[in-house]
Amino acid sequence: MTVKTETIKLSTQGNADIQDITDQVSQAVQGSGLTDGVVTVFTSSSTSGLTTIEYESGCVSDLRRLFDEIVDPARHYAHNARWGDGNGHSHVRAALLGASFSVPFVNRRLTLGTWQQIIFIDFDNRQRRRELVVQILGE
Repeated sequence: MTVKTETIKLSTQGNADIQDITDQVSQAVQGSGLTDGVVTVFTSSSTSGLTTIEYESGCVSDLRRLFDEIVDPARHYAHNARWGDGNGHSHVRAALLGASFSVPFVNRRLTLGTWQQIIFIDFDNRQRRRELVVQILGE
């Protein structure tokens, strides 16, 4: 079993900026020299997360709206009272979504469904430069 580690660098707009990273993850797998295994993408940020969705404008809009409904940025957050940075909602949203996403690959191809893309969401309230860790485990 071999482990390879790569990174994906992103510039984000914040405020639930949703980016499709499927191609970057697929390129990392193809360039790893491994044929079969699992790839995990991890964000080392407490205000962002990873998941999968059909990456089209309607689904993206629906997902943003859902986060606004369940974790309203205008609500009071103790984090904001302590730090004054206004991103308490970003931390809660990221905790709900999770910091990593894993997918198996076979013959150097991700086993995603036809309408399934890997997305990164930056919930912070400002622009950021993010670096994702892509760890590939396989043979």
